[in-house]
Amino acid sequence: MKFALGVEYDGSQFLGWQRQATGPTVQAAIEAALSVVADEAVMVVCAGRTDRGVHGVEQVVHFDTSTERPISAWVRGVNALLPDSIAVLWAKHVPETFHARYSATARTYRYVLLNRSVRPALEARHAGWFHRRLDHGLMQEAAALLIGTHDFSAFRSSECQAKTPVRSLTTCDVLQMGDRFEFLLSANAFLHHMVRNIVGTLVYVGKGKHAPEWARQVLESRERALAAPTFAPEGLYLERVNYSEIWGLPQRGAVRISALMEN
Repeated sequence: MKFALGVEYDGSQFLGWQRQATGPTVQAAIEAALSVVADEAVMVVCAGRTDRGVHGVEQVVHFDTSTERPISAWVRGVNALLPDSIAVLWAKHVPETFHARYSATARTYRYVLLNRSVRPALEARHAGWFHRRLDHGLMQEAAALLIGTHDFSAFRSSECQAKTPVRSLTTCDVLQMGDRFEFLLSANAFLHHMVRNIVGTLVYVGKGKHAPEWARQVLESRERALAAPTFAPEGLYLERVNYSEIWGLPQRGAVRISALMEN
């Protein structure tokens, strides 16, 4: 049998999603808990791997098991074995053809940035920070120039293993609430560090270092060296993974994103 899970986690407690021998990861913790409930070794596949310090609002994973358990066991039973920084939100039996990564049609990331003169304490591990005043209008203008299907090599990490740098960016919005900015980006898929590199570039525009048109010039150059440095991971959240309605998965993330846009 195959099951899908919706999972949230505080990435500041882990070395990232992917299992490693050098320290705690989200994948290792979830697999350990599932294996106890299933009474057999369980491996999970996620919709998108996140780096060290990056958070998951609704990561989606799938796993196969020969063990029969009530749905509640894959939620409350697994949560009882997970650290406080990870929680299973929902579980659903899915067809064998479902794949957490390849069945996904889009992903949405949110980057939270505090824009004030002094560094944060309470949100030090959950938000990025920039000390100089940023211009919301300039950043939004620059962000709009990145929307579309492009070669995003200029915003790609040198360690990225994707076969192609071409991605379709459908949303790139900059929201402001007082001294808090939230960058909302949706695409069919993302390159390694793509969101954090775009945020860094928009911040360069927002602080007045470059005009908004510079963002398009960086994009068209396909040269990583021309873009801004990679922004810190603490403010990045995997907000939602989209799937076709045929899978019948919960749409919790859609409600959250609508609320963000309305505010």
